[in-house]
Amino acid sequence: MNRCRTGLAVSLVCLITVLALPAGRAMALDNGLARTPPMGWNSWNQVKCYDVSEQVVKDAADAIVDSGLREAGYEYVVVDDCWQGGRGADGRLFSDPERFPSGIAALADYVHARGLKFGIYSVPGSLTCANTWDNYPVRGIGSLGYEQVDADAFAAWGVDYLKYDWCQAERDGIERQAAFAEMRDALAATGRPIVYSISEYGETQPWQWGPDIANLWRTTSDIAPNWSAVSSIIERQAELAPHAGPGGWNDPDMLQIGNGSLTPAENRSHFAMWAMLASPLMLGTDLTALDAETREIVANRSVIAIDQDPLGRQAERIRREAGYDVWRKELTGGRYAVALLNTGGASADLRTTFTELGVTGRYRVTDAWTGQVQGQAGGRIGTSVASHDTALYVLTPVGR
Repeated sequence: MNRCRTGLAVSLVCLITVLALPAGRAMALDNGLARTPPMGWNSWNQVKCYDVSEQVVKDAADAIVDSGLREAGYEYVVVDDCWQGGRGADGRLFSDPERFPSGIAALADYVHARGLKFGIYSVPGSLTCANTWDNYPVRGIGSLGYEQVDADAFAAWGVDYLKYDWCQAERDGIERQAAFAEMRDALAATGRPIVYSISEYGETQPWQWGPDIANLWRTTSDIAPNWSAVSSIIERQAELAPHAGPGGWNDPDMLQIGNGSLTPAENRSHFAMWAMLASPLMLGTDLTALDAETREIVANRSVIAIDQDPLGRQAERIRREAGYDVWRKELTGGRYAVALLNTGGASADLRTTFTELGVTGRYRVTDAWTGQVQGQAGGRIGTSVASHDTALYVLTPVGR
């Protein structure tokens, strides 16, 4: 729970925390975790339910290391739904014995041995999403009535990240905020630092109440691997900037880069805008088959640095026109990131001005994709941008 709210006196540390938050930003969960948006891989977008396995997870962990993605900042390896084999006589969860024969603790050890962190999935109700929509036959695996039992098991196994997914739990007669808070408290009681990710798809505006409960909260329904889904999710983030910051993040869902019908330009926009939005960067593709072009996108250190900037600001949309958007994100050191997003069906010459961006003075303008310095600009930036692509710049003050 938020220790800044225990008692009438407010400590100096808590007061500083409150004053540092953007206007309208709720106080963040004070578990000391997720000071920048979490980065890693989640199994769901790649293999969904029935193809998830111990070997798939091990292969993903190995690929994160072998491809250099660990050094780029990706650290969490998260097993989504369908790992569960049932509950023992003591009520404790165990893994599917065929697909996870070594057990979850051993799998967590494998991930940790590679310098990575391990995550797992559960739900606050009685049924998981796969029980409901994928006919997953194993029942009794939701955390309802087993919150502390499950939290203790996760901690004992070495879990570092929990994805807690609503999955129509209202059928069990429970309420979102109370149910998510109960697992928050159960995790805290274990004494193990576990990043807490909740998902109720933005249905009750979790950005309004989530910061006191979790480290990240889903803001939309599930993302699909196509441009319509990606672009519509970007659109729905435009008003949420005041609610994100260190320790608590708006989560527009996992990355679909490398999946489905997304083109290279759309993959670039997907990654650029998730970075601008200070979103968690959770890969969901087969990392063992990552082609060079896709790897170049997701491993781009300059774009990742925009996402991971410790100031923790989410980008604001400065202008929306037919066919393009202009977004601005404040960074540390008086810097700014600027995205020119082409939402139209053809290449277009996209421009913005320092006046429009609300910045004054002279800035060194650097292309975040290439690292090329565009020069010292005092007024205008822009370029020709392909359909569904995004030009991305970092503005660094000069002469201050």
